[in-house]
Amino acid sequence: MKVISAQDRWERATQRPLLGLAVVFAVAYAVPIVWPGARREVALACTAVEWGVWGLFAADYLVRLALAERRREFVRTHWLDLCAVLLPLIQPLRLLRLVSTLLLVGQRARTAPQIQLTTYVVGAVVALLMFGSLAVLSVERESADGNIRTLGDAVWWAFTTMTTVGYGDHSPTTGLGRMIAVGLMLSGIALLGVVTANIAAWFISRFESDDEEERRQTAAIEALTAEVKALRTQVAAFTAVPGAVPGAVPGAVAAAAPGTVVPRPPEPAAGERA
Repeated sequence: MKVISAQDRWERATQRPLLGLAVVFAVAYAVPIVWPGARREVALACTAVEWGVWGLFAADYLVRLALAERRREFVRTHWLDLCAVLLPLIQPLRLLRLVSTLLLVGQRARTAPQIQLTTYVVGAVVALLMFGSLAVLSVERESADGNIRTLGDAVWWAFTTMTTVGYGDHSPTTGLGRMIAVGLMLSGIALLGVVTANIAAWFISRFESDDEEERRQTAAIEALTAEVKALRTQVAAFTAVPGAVPGAVPGAVAAAAPGTVVPRPPEPAAGERA
């Protein structure tokens, strides 16, 4: 029986709560952008929620580090989690908290055995589309030369950027907006590669299962053919023994014990001999 470590139990127990916190973070991040005329108290509350969610993710990392049996190996193999935890401390920008939260949620989702790859890819596409739109809208709305003024423009731009179409009708003009565009383009290319690989793997698995079923049927047919051949051989051997009784084992006459009188077939009559 496999023993589940304390770290694995913690990760399984906190998987869904952390995903729920990520949704709360998404709402808190979106409200000030979608509702720019909100009161100052609303903006402060959303900022507090963002920092609170980041703090809980940081606490989750520290707990997993404390529960890890080999802490140095944990830090080495979870370096992206560490960067995501330390990233918002470098400069208190909302965009850095957004990036760190996306990284942490992505890392936890990939390690969850109950979440399939397709679900993760779809969730990643939706998250990148939403957060990319909100992020570029927050930095481009106040730009003098910007042409992304509404949420609809931002969503359209994010979609064309992720799919690497790039019609050019909307484009970021600020340095931070262009950095967001670069990250969105690279993420879109990566996700398209994952989707393509997932579809190819599905087709390959289906072909392999069909081949395995065909091989199983072929083996069954070969076994049945060999059994029929063996039965034919036994029947031929049985019919070759003179005076064999139906149902007797072939070769029983030849295998009789020494001194045993084997009954001979009756002599034909005189008329039959003539």
